[in-house]
Amino acid sequence: MNITSASSKILLEELLTNCKKNLPATDEKLIEKAFDFALIAHQNDTRASNEPYFTHPFSVANILATEIPFDSVSVACGLLHDIVEDNSEYPLETIQKNFGVDIGLIVDGLTKIKYLFKGTEINQSENYRKLLMSVTKDIRVIIVKFADRLHNMRTIEFLNPDKRKRIAKETLEIYAPLANRFGLGKLKWELEDLAFKELNKQAYEDIKKKINIKRGEREKYIDRFSAPIVKALNEYGFKFEISGRAKHLYSVYRKMIKRNKPFEEIYDLFAIRIILDSTDRNTCYTTWGIVNGIYIPLPDRLKDYIAIPKANNYQSIHTTVVGPEGKLVEVQVRTRQMHEIAEQGVAAHWKYKEGKTHVAQSMNQYVNWIRDIIENSADDDMRKNIIDNFKLNLYSDEIYVFTPKGDLKRLPLNSTPVDFAFDIHSKVGHHCIGAKVNQKIVPLDTILNSGDQIEIITSKNQHPNKNWLKFVRTSKAKSEVRRWINKEEDILVNNGKEIWEKKLKKMKLVFTSQEVNKLSLNLKYDNLRQFYSSIAKGKLNLDEVLTAPTEKEKKAKDPVTEFENFAKIARTSGGDLVVNGEDFKMMFNYSKCCNPIPGDHVVGYISTGEGIKIHRKNCKTLLHISEREPEKIVMVEWPKIEGSSFIVGLILKGEDSPGLLNEISHSIVSFQNTNIKSISIDTRDSTFEGSVTLYVHDLEHLFRVMERLKKIKGIYSVQRMDMSV
Repeated sequence: MNITSASSKILLEELLTNCKKNLPATDEKLIEKAFDFALIAHQNDTRASNEPYFTHPFSVANILATEIPFDSVSVACGLLHDIVEDNSEYPLETIQKNFGVDIGLIVDGLTKIKYLFKGTEINQSENYRKLLMSVTKDIRVIIVKFADRLHNMRTIEFLNPDKRKRIAKETLEIYAPLANRFGLGKLKWELEDLAFKELNKQAYEDIKKKINIKRGEREKYIDRFSAPIVKALNEYGFKFEISGRAKHLYSVYRKMIKRNKPFEEIYDLFAIRIILDSTDRNTCYTTWGIVNGIYIPLPDRLKDYIAIPKANNYQSIHTTVVGPEGKLVEVQVRTRQMHEIAEQGVAAHWKYKEGKTHVAQSMNQYVNWIRDIIENSADDDMRKNIIDNFKLNLYSDEIYVFTPKGDLKRLPLNSTPVDFAFDIHSKVGHHCIGAKVNQKIVPLDTILNSGDQIEIITSKNQHPNKNWLKFVRTSKAKSEVRRWINKEEDILVNNGKEIWEKKLKKMKLVFTSQEVNKLSLNLKYDNLRQFYSSIAKGKLNLDEVLTAPTEKEKKAKDPVTEFENFAKIARTSGGDLVVNGEDFKMMFNYSKCCNPIPGDHVVGYISTGEGIKIHRKNCKTLLHISEREPEKIVMVEWPKIEGSSFIVGLILKGEDSPGLLNEISHSIVSFQNTNIKSISIDTRDSTFEGSVTLYVHDLEHLFRVMERLKKIKGIYSVQRMDMSV
């Protein structure tokens, strides 16, 4: 289904009108060119709703012109954002050639986000790193993605259930908190509610219904509460807007879960917002004083985000007072500009940035935390932790602490003096040996609180250790500690390798790299780094490892020797062979070509000088002999004794996993009280190979045990111990 020429003109006019109304300036030619380009590129594409696919990029562009208004480049990117991925006819080079480097960079960043949650861990980490780098180069990458995700969530009902759940979960875990980090409060609330509706529709509908029932009652109370405040503000001559603050369904649900309380108790807190038409922040403090003069405030419920803004530049005063009938009411006070920043965050700052240095600095704050994550994840090993670092920064609530000179520092909730030390400077963190919090010496794992004053005690002899990773909270502290530990391990590994090579030279031994690796695995080390590190720490006696016992171990592990030892025991336990139905005493030899053991169907061949040679009935060598000398074939069988059993050996191979040995043992013993004589499992990397010797009554008993073992998850081979193949 295509969009007609007439309808496309209407859509373009609507988009341009919205751009002119909301953007600081509108590049009509750029937007019109992007509009036409996207219309052609998507002309044969359809959405899951059976609408023309172009309706999606158009809606994204419209969101960027109205709800998250940035600039004409953002709107153009909203129109073009899916073309490179969805249409091989239009590679990135075509976008860059037609629309320039800036738009090409943004579209490239948006394309990378599509693959963010796919692939292996390392690739996933690398995608995160590339995405974050593209955001630091141009913040509009994430802004366009927010608009894209918002429209997808608004139309999610047309997708299949599994895909809806995945997208909703991703939205709740990544995009909503990320929107909050960029100050986009209004967007964050809508994304959370849309995701909540998809992930727990019953709870969503229940809370929505209860809110609607109480709406009239609450509005009347808010009007009664606000009346004296409105009167006082008018007397001061302030221009303002006052309203009940909308309650978002997911925030109510989250509080119910967190506090383990029913809806009625959570929703008891009323809330209003006072927005002042003033550029003077002092009017906010005056208004706060007026509210406190009318109603009794709760001292411990005051939050002044004007004096100390949040990391996302959010500013407002929050105070809770006791209203009529003893009900608690939260009052938020802010200026109009503060409100725009609270609702639109980075988009509002973009609007005010032209020619204003302090606003440009605020813009930088939105991406500085991302730069810190990238810088703290420079090494290959660090890149593996970039997702954890990203989420750590994304979800953290904040505390505000002070240096001895009174400088303010923001840290994540539950931070420690070590986090504070690394925030001051990497060197301070590395040499941190102690701390004073509010003039008192405290342990390094002490949890800091807002308002604490911290002094760090350092020593040149102090360095990070692994225990710090158990309590540090900030990504910078975690990365620096890991980097130091890896550096120390590198030194140990190099020292261990040097000791190893000197020992080999002294003993005039030569090991290939494969042999060294095999030796380290046999000694139960996960990798060569652990092997060399253990040598450096003196935990491994190389003289014992490299001398005589090695040959014994090799012989003991030799599969031929292992089978011969087993076969000797098995044949002894099987009783004397019966020849032609009689217990006939004479010399027997077991053929090496088929290695028969008790339980096998066997026949005998009367040889010259070696007595009767025992073969399996299906032995290929025996078939040739029987054709040539049939008179020398005699019937032989193991004795049949009521209630007796004979020993068999099994070789097992598969994937190693916790509790595997116990599962194998239980599977055998639980079947007809089967007895195990011995069991041995050797693991290597993620695989295992083992042998089991057990007592069985007959071949049917054996085969049923083997079938049970084959059903154990991870086991891919169960065979009789047999050197004939």
